Amino acid sequence: MVMKKPLFHLSPLLIFLLHSTTTLAQPAAAPAPAGPTNVTKILEKAGQFTLLIRLMKATSVADQIDHQLNDSNNGMTLFAPSDNAFAGLSSGTLNSLNDQQKVALIQFHVIPSYITVSQFQTMSNPIRTNAGDSSPYKYPLNVTTFGNSVNISTGITNTSVSGTVYTDGQLAVYQVDKVLLPWDLFGSKPPAPAPAPAKPKKKAGSADDTPDDTTLATSGASSLKVTVQNVVVFGFAMVAATMLSR
Repeated sequence: MVMKKPLFHLSPLLIFLLHSTTTLAQPAAAPAPAGPTNVTKILEKAGQFTLLIRLMKATSVADQIDHQLNDSNNGMTLFAPSDNAFAGLSSGTLNSLNDQQKVALIQFHVIPSYITVSQFQTMSNPIRTNAGDSSPYKYPLNVTTFGNSVNISTGITNTSVSGTVYTDGQLAVYQVDKVLLPWDLFGSKPPAPAPAPAKPKKKAGSADDTPDDTTLATSGASSLKVTVQNVVVFGFAMVAATMLSR
């Protein structure tokens, strides 16, 4: 009887190597968690936002956004004007603003909550931004939607969202092709309230000069009292004269 040889013969060295390989092939470690959100780095990576980044750093709004993102659960939404948007401003527009007004201008592009494109459809106008007061002649921002199109109006600027730069569930950055100019900085001031109408002067002999019933009653009572007194005095005089004549 002929013995069949095994097709494969594993040497002790090969068995050891296979065992060692199996032991070393552990799952790869999970990547380290991402660092704190940095909005300027996001814009730098996207490109074409050089002027916005410069203004955000100069006004410290970039630091404010980063702090709010990392210290709050509300998230943030940024409308990011491109370099072409700033180039479209009239000459001297930014130079006409002082430092405080530049801060307000950049904060006007920031909404203190995370908003998706679809959520713009159900938002109530005007939307409050980090610039503050959203009442007329201040910092009102109105958003309207048509399908997936998001249109923005400040009362001075009309534009639309031209693309999503970044979104992660906490920060949303949307590109806009015009700088959003708030009314308080670039609009005409509201008209002064009309002065209160002057109180009309009384005319001589008018109805207001006519004595009322109370005055008439008081005057009549006084006259009657004087008349009675005169009658009594006259009566005593007559009696006295009669007695003296006797």
